[in-house]
Amino acid sequence: MTQLRTVQVLGGGSAGSSAHVRSLASGLVARGVRVTVCAPAELDRLYDYSGAGAHVVPLPRRNDPATVGVLRNACIGADVVHAHGLHASVRAALAVSGAVGPARTPLVTTWHGRPYAEGPKAGLVRLLERRTVRAAAVVLGTSSELVDRARRRGARDARLAPVTVPAARGPVCLHDGKARAELGAVDRPLLMAVGALEPGRGYGTLLDAAREWRELEPQPLLVIAGEGRERAALQRRIVAEGLAVRLIGRRDDVAELLAAADVAVLPSRWEARSLLAQEALRLGVPLVATAVGGVPELVGDAAELVPYGDAAALARAVRGLLEDAERRMDLAAAGRVQAGTWPSEDDTIAHVLSVYDELAAARQAP
Repeated sequence: MTQLRTVQVLGGGSAGSSAHVRSLASGLVARGVRVTVCAPAELDRLYDYSGAGAHVVPLPRRNDPATVGVLRNACIGADVVHAHGLHASVRAALAVSGAVGPARTPLVTTWHGRPYAEGPKAGLVRLLERRTVRAAAVVLGTSSELVDRARRRGARDARLAPVTVPAARGPVCLHDGKARAELGAVDRPLLMAVGALEPGRGYGTLLDAAREWRELEPQPLLVIAGEGRERAALQRRIVAEGLAVRLIGRRDDVAELLAAADVAVLPSRWEARSLLAQEALRLGVPLVATAVGGVPELVGDAAELVPYGDAAALARAVRGLLEDAERRMDLAAAGRVQAGTWPSEDDTIAHVLSVYDELAAARQAP
């Protein structure tokens, strides 16, 4: 039997999809699969796909018309092309569309989330989703809601494929005094949020809630790790309103910082399988999150859930946890139990490989 070859395609690459591809590359290579990762060069620097044993093909910028040509060449001879996210799927679909019949390389696309768009852009997103799911042999959704969405867009074969990314490597110390000292929360509660500073992440609501925490004694410190186009606007609000909030940018020690927190906060408008939620529950850090998308399915009863955009409800939930040590301990224990119900990294890789084998066999069948 010939060695299976797969091409993994990333566009802008969210943290979740980028980490998933790193996990897939490592696991597939260990199982004898030849893996090519097509991604912007900065993602290889951050996630080291080369170090996982993959051949890396750097992609031009998202809007560069040369991208499709680069992808088309990279996909020559592949058994399966697997795109992650909408932008990557659009380009991968164009790259494999030149061939027809049995010569055409099957396309798998994973929906890790859904693009945030309003007005005319929302219509464009729907159009792109319809085109990509109809080009795909299989659509994998990381939550039941995404699977239903893909089916509504016309997917021939849409399946639930919860993505579990690897836990933090190495020992992580809960309530690490060194980390708290670095962040400036030695003698005050520490709240932690993680994610790109982009529209739809709910950070405006989070700052609204932070205004209500000013009356607490001691006043909690909210730390947000991540970068994005809303950073300047958020920083202006923080300064103008005198909020106890720190924006610390992108960090590679998020697990250590999160483990030092008293409460993790996820205020997003929509999430599928949030990395922050996964890390918080694994570490036993109490989580307050919005009841959106795949979050309730992911966390079960192991987190405090609030409506999106409701700053008062968010503030009350966080304050309630800070004032109730027993509830925090209960959530910490429940979080670890819930995390134990998720598929392992090996389970995730095995599932994806079974899809590849199925498509490769169908392609070779007379």
